[in-house]
Amino acid sequence: MNQLQDKIAIVTGAASGIGKAIAERFAQEGARVMLSDLHAAPLEAATQRLLEQGYLVHALTADIAREEEVNRLIDETVAHWGGLDMLVNNAGIMDDFTPAADVSNTLWDTVLAVNLSGPFYACRKAIPVFLQQEKGVIINVASIGGLYGGRAGAAYTASKHGLIGLTKNIGYQYAPRGIRCNAIAPGGVTTNIMEHAHIHPAGFERMNAGTANNIRAAEPAEIAQLALFLASDEASFLNGTTVTADGGWTAY
Repeated sequence: MNQLQDKIAIVTGAASGIGKAIAERFAQEGARVMLSDLHAAPLEAATQRLLEQGYLVHALTADIAREEEVNRLIDETVAHWGGLDMLVNNAGIMDDFTPAADVSNTLWDTVLAVNLSGPFYACRKAIPVFLQQEKGVIINVASIGGLYGGRAGAAYTASKHGLIGLTKNIGYQYAPRGIRCNAIAPGGVTTNIMEHAHIHPAGFERMNAGTANNIRAAEPAEIAQLALFLASDEASFLNGTTVTADGGWTAY
């Protein structure tokens, strides 16, 4: 217990699913957590639940795809808690399994903005804070879709491949300054990410052809436990890498 005592963390996409589980797990381990999400009502509910349990948490609604809102998130976290030690870029959206020929400019731009540009904005804003203190941890929640080509549509796949590349670059470039940057690549996880999806039939059929070997979907808490390890000092020599958490699905 208390692996993150008095550490200050930002978790994006924290109103539900993996982000909510990570925020809760970090708070349980003593961190002061800024929960952020685009959706105000579930964000407030998630934050209030943690406050009622006595945890040190705060909430800020922000659209991760907008640079000015990301900058505000970092600035207000530093102002509210007095610093920043950990950044978890979890917010993300799917692309309805849409193949490249059917991807509209709007879909492409929206998915890349949330899944790749948003984490980049957050990293770019947080790194100077980390450089001043010669330490900091970044965790990017990617996907096995960022490692292979058949787990989603073209936009999502490209965005998560890009996020993993960004993770490697940051991890390498800033390692001498005490900054660690790693990614988690989950397989299927029981979340609401597909709640409002309009699935592309052909794209889904191609993706679904490879799911028979998936033993089950993970619970968000299982991914949160991995995030806790990566955030802790126990993972001090893990940097610039991607940890796959898919129950062995991609081992086939």
